[in-house]
Amino acid sequence: MFNDPSHPLARVDNLRRAIHAAGVALWSWNISDDQFAMDERGFHLWGLPYSHEVKFEHLSAHIHPADRDRVREAFTATRGIVGAYEIDFRILVGEEIRWISARGLGDDSALYEGQMFGIFLDVTGRKQAEEGNELLAGEMSHRVKNLLAIATGLTNMSSKSTSTVKDMAEMLTGRLTALGRAHDMVRPLPGHQGHAALLGDLLSILLSPYEDMGAFSGRIRVAVPRMGIGQGAATSLALVVHELATNSLKYGALSADAGTLDVSGSSIDEDLELVWTERGGPQVEPPASGATYGSQLVKRCVSGHLGGAIAYDWSTAGVVITIGLSGKRLAS
Repeated sequence: MFNDPSHPLARVDNLRRAIHAAGVALWSWNISDDQFAMDERGFHLWGLPYSHEVKFEHLSAHIHPADRDRVREAFTATRGIVGAYEIDFRILVGEEIRWISARGLGDDSALYEGQMFGIFLDVTGRKQAEEGNELLAGEMSHRVKNLLAIATGLTNMSSKSTSTVKDMAEMLTGRLTALGRAHDMVRPLPGHQGHAALLGDLLSILLSPYEDMGAFSGRIRVAVPRMGIGQGAATSLALVVHELATNSLKYGALSADAGTLDVSGSSIDEDLELVWTERGGPQVEPPASGATYGSQLVKRCVSGHLGGAIAYDWSTAGVVITIGLSGKRLAS
């Protein structure tokens, strides 16, 4: 009807199209009788059938219970606000939660015939992104604190179990490197389910430095069930494997040219049993001086962090270490 784009009514139509394209819903609120008016997009946004009779309380019933009182108070307070205001809140549309931003001008001077005016915007995407960033920031903070605490503990333990600065540096570097390899293996799971590494991949990566030492090529074998390991469990398991492999390199099967190491695993109900078997090395005996700092670290990780138990069989053919682990703890 208005083919002339310069016609005033044609301009109004174009402005309506612009509002529609921006995803803006228009509303007015008669503060005397609590009557609300919205355009078609507004009703669609709130998931309501179109009606000429809509009161603020009708909309309030669809606001998330945790936000309902705050929104009512905020809308009432807008009459005392000079200038623009913005209120973000959640609404329930069936089982879906949407974030809405209500914007307008405050102060009674902005009223026209007793009505306030404003817009609704669907800001669900932005809010979800903000929540994701907050979650990531919190996770990073938690991870850094944990790593600093672990590094401090390892430094103290390494200083007590070594006699020279060089030995301490080598032991501490090895332990921290093992942690780094474990964290490199941790990847996000789909659907925001957390983080995990595959058990077999994790063990192979942790043992790869010993496999690459020429004489040991092909003498380390890993055969475990295919299962995911959570971030916290990966850290603890990395420390355990590093300590056991280091001891094997110093005193056990990996100290001999013909020595072999087999790491096997089996599922028992929801739990896991790992068996560390060394063969072909020198004859081994239980440590004469009792528990070392390394063995204390292993026991603490297995029994504390991983909710399991560890047993040593000091056979003449080579040590066999059986580690029972909680499946629930491994997933965390």
